Amino acid sequence: MSARMSADARRIVAAQGMRAAGYGFTAVLLGALLAAREFSPLRAGVVLGAMVAGTAGASLLVGAVADRVGRRRCYSVLYIGVAVAGAAVAVGASFWVLLVVALTGLLSTDVVDNGPATTLEQTMLAGEDASAAGRAGARVYGTYNAVASLCGAAGALAATFPGRLGVPPSSAWPFLVLVPVGLLGALLAAPLSAAVESDRGSTSSGAAAATRGWSRLGRSRAQVRRLATLFAVDAAGGGLVTASFLAYYLTQRYDASVSSLGVLFFATSLLQAGSVWVAPRLADRIGLVPTMVGTHLPSNVLLAAVALAPTYAVAVALLLARTSLSQMDVPTRQALVMQVVEPSERTAAAAVTNAARYTVRPFGPLAGGALQQVALGLPLLVAGVVKAGYDIALWRWAVKRETAPVDDATGQ
Repeated sequence: MSARMSADARRIVAAQGMRAAGYGFTAVLLGALLAAREFSPLRAGVVLGAMVAGTAGASLLVGAVADRVGRRRCYSVLYIGVAVAGAAVAVGASFWVLLVVALTGLLSTDVVDNGPATTLEQTMLAGEDASAAGRAGARVYGTYNAVASLCGAAGALAATFPGRLGVPPSSAWPFLVLVPVGLLGALLAAPLSAAVESDRGSTSSGAAAATRGWSRLGRSRAQVRRLATLFAVDAAGGGLVTASFLAYYLTQRYDASVSSLGVLFFATSLLQAGSVWVAPRLADRIGLVPTMVGTHLPSNVLLAAVALAPTYAVAVALLLARTSLSQMDVPTRQALVMQVVEPSERTAAAAVTNAARYTVRPFGPLAGGALQQVALGLPLLVAGVVKAGYDIALWRWAVKRETAPVDDATGQ
């Protein structure tokens, strides 16, 4: 692939940018909506848990069927579904309506989503550029992720405007913004060329690949099993503190306005974009695991400290400091998986480790709602401890791997 992105890649990035803006807008409003409608912590946790579960399930389903049904067709259907989901919430945001819509996986609890459309986009970009040199391919994914963070930041900032216009936080009609987002996304998806389709009749991600992944792993099976377990622990902790949960918590604890939340999540998205850009450069100097643990562990201490913040200003400062570090393990984690397995096992390893994260994450918001019955900020403390435990365990795994002798029969 040339340095310039193809027409298909540009359409995918543009569609994803619109979706990121819409989800950035609604993820902020959702937490405030749950608080304004006086949903109990448990009910709020059920809704957020259903959203994460729906996202995980839909992602795995797309991975399993998209190559048979057609990636372009699935992509268009997902965007039409986003429009329908936004309209459904806007006209009837009761607990049961929110629960049903949440289970479709077409809403996001975070400013930048990691749902079925994201799974499909990454597959289409990889399929299109499979023969590209690594550096060119990295530029495509770098642009893709940067656009997601920046557009999500813009959406979060836009969430401040309804409040400034006098729209109460309990109003659900701003979710109508997802209607044009979905329709325009479907229009962008329709002209995609056949180059984004699979030419091998197999899927490179999702449930089908994860199922076949174990049988396709040989020498690296033990390493992938350990990493998948560690990543699942991290994802479980992260599920406790989604963006929508933080919006709900800050509204309940400090009576934060939607406008202030929008500015906060705008700032955190910008910090995420910057940290993802810096992480590979830091890893070039000190290594992948030192970068992951050296940034992620302090971020989790800061996360736990948010639960003890006496004022909203202190909580915001802690969250901003945490966000500047917390996402630096994302590109380094992906690179680590590719590094520790044989080249022929990379697709299977990616499918297995991603599936491990998808499987456990839905339980986080539900557990968070239960923990809030004890103390409002308890999910923050538990998430910080769980994710810090992951960091320590990852470091120990890396040390043992470096010092352990290699078994010629297993490669481990």
